[in-house]
Amino acid sequence: MKVVVLGAGESGVGTALLAKKKAYEVFVSDFGSIADKYKNVLITNAITWEEKQHTEAQILNADVVVKSPGIPDKVPIVKKLHEKSIKVISEIEFAFPYANNQSIAITGSNGKTTTTLLTYHLLKQGGLNVGLAGNIGDSYAKQIAEDPDKMFVLELSSFQLDGNIDYAPHIAIITNISPDHLDRYDYKYENYIASKFRITMNQTPNDYLIYDADDEAISNWLNNNNTNAQLVPFSLTKQFEQGAYLKDNNIIAMINNEEITVPVNEIAIEGKHNLKNAMAATLVSQMMRVRKQTIRESLSNFQNAEHRLEKVAKIDKIQYINDSKATNVNATYFALESMNTPTVWIVGGVDKGNDYDELMSFVNEKVKAIICLGIDNSKIINAFSPIVDIIFEADSMEQAVKLAAGVSEEGDSVLLSPACASFDLFTSYEDRGNQFKQAVKNL
Repeated sequence: MKVVVLGAGESGVGTALLAKKKAYEVFVSDFGSIADKYKNVLITNAITWEEKQHTEAQILNADVVVKSPGIPDKVPIVKKLHEKSIKVISEIEFAFPYANNQSIAITGSNGKTTTTLLTYHLLKQGGLNVGLAGNIGDSYAKQIAEDPDKMFVLELSSFQLDGNIDYAPHIAIITNISPDHLDRYDYKYENYIASKFRITMNQTPNDYLIYDADDEAISNWLNNNNTNAQLVPFSLTKQFEQGAYLKDNNIIAMINNEEITVPVNEIAIEGKHNLKNAMAATLVSQMMRVRKQTIRESLSNFQNAEHRLEKVAKIDKIQYINDSKATNVNATYFALESMNTPTVWIVGGVDKGNDYDELMSFVNEKVKAIICLGIDNSKIINAFSPIVDIIFEADSMEQAVKLAAGVSEEGDSVLLSPACASFDLFTSYEDRGNQFKQAVKNL
């Protein structure tokens, strides 16, 4: 059996390692350049590879092709594979048959990284043999090759879900759904929603789907489609016999008549959206029989991911917050919602067809000044100039932070929450966040 791997990043090289271990003939092809660290892994493991090209004679005779999630279906080599009816799957799909334990899969437009890290933290503190993979950390395939007995918590993007055929998690979580990546889905929101719900398509009545019952897109899909999984909702406004909800400033989570109460003020991560992330992670921990005391302690000592509402420093009694991972309007909505001080907001970048209307009430209530950080800021300026008097433009992060510091006063917050992709001025959202942190340190 010949496996061809398209894309030699973390996911692709991990797949190649697992395929080699399982005695497949393996060929790795990357249309771009392969990073030295991955080249070294391929050479050390005697795996055949190429870069800066796709040799069709090598690729079109595959039994199965494992495609990096970043490669769209419309690229020529993938179209040719489909024309020849050669199976094209994701790393997750390829790896999961070799896992000896069940997995927990988490998707959503926002919150999935926090929920994945929090779930992993709770289960690990609970003493389970648990791994972390998917969109985060070392690849699932590589880790399965090393330790197939672990239970994995997987963060899955819609692109990863698109490449799954038979994969089924024991527990699936959908944190929320809002328009994102629509360029990959023919600009049809319903296609993107359907992609997210692929997480539950192979679940059985013995499996669970945990979901946000306050989310309109999720509720509409569930009203009009079926899943075999047991439905376990969470909400800030509704109460359930099975699920999680808010009551008297406590999270109440109930699974199989087992109830846990967690005071909101004991949860380390702030903001209403993070209460929901905590609810989802708590429900998983209950299903996995983690002790109540361990769940409470773990919720109180969790440290969130870098670049996600990360408190960088307090300088002259002004709090600087790095939320560079907010690459869409919905993520910035959650960030602004969580602010409880006058805020100087650094926003902008590559607009993904943003509609800023849903931010208006928070901006009107909380934002005292806006610093635009992008090559073209006209849409942001047009949207917010009627309600915010102070709007500046900056063409570097250093300039943006200095401007923000100049208009801030004691007790204010400076929030980097761009609502946009980073690729006009930065290489990635991580680069953008790191430059913000460095600029704050330089003040």
